[in-house]
Amino acid sequence: MAFTISGRGIPTGGILDGAITSAKINSSGLAANSIASDAVTSAKIINDAVTSAKLADDLSLPGDTTVTQVTETVTTKSASFTPNLSTEGTVFSCSGTMTITMPTAEAGKSFTIIHSSGSSITWSGTILWNGGSAPTAAAAKEVYVFLSDGTSWYGNQAGTGYA
Repeated sequence: MAFTISGRGIPTGGILDGAITSAKINSSGLAANSIASDAVTSAKIINDAVTSAKLADDLSLPGDTTVTQVTETVTTKSASFTPNLSTEGTVFSCSGTMTITMPTAEAGKSFTIIHSSGSSITWSGTILWNGGSAPTAAAAKEVYVFLSDGTSWYGNQAGTGYA
């Protein structure tokens, strides 16, 4: 049995392992210009299901990309902690007196702290603060944003006095 693309047959034995590679396509005599379009549509994907198992570990999208919906995970904290950006999300809703220890700086990582009480926060780890020093906690809700370049964490008090 063979799959047919643009009149060219690809033997099923060539793709039984589920991996379609350029080497397997080239060995079948199918040239890139034989594929009608480079658009990936649900009609071209068997059962319309694209899962992480069907994609490579890293997905690269060339050119401009528009993301239409992003939902960030919010984790609630009421005691001292180190943000785990791999398992806990990127928004931390905090209350009470606590120490927040910075995670290892990784390029492109960021997270947000929403502190809902006027109690104090102690910052542990290296943070390069906007203005040169850590801000003092206010009596109302505050928002802090942190960005990393892989070497340092850059901290900003994004807002204070939310009521």
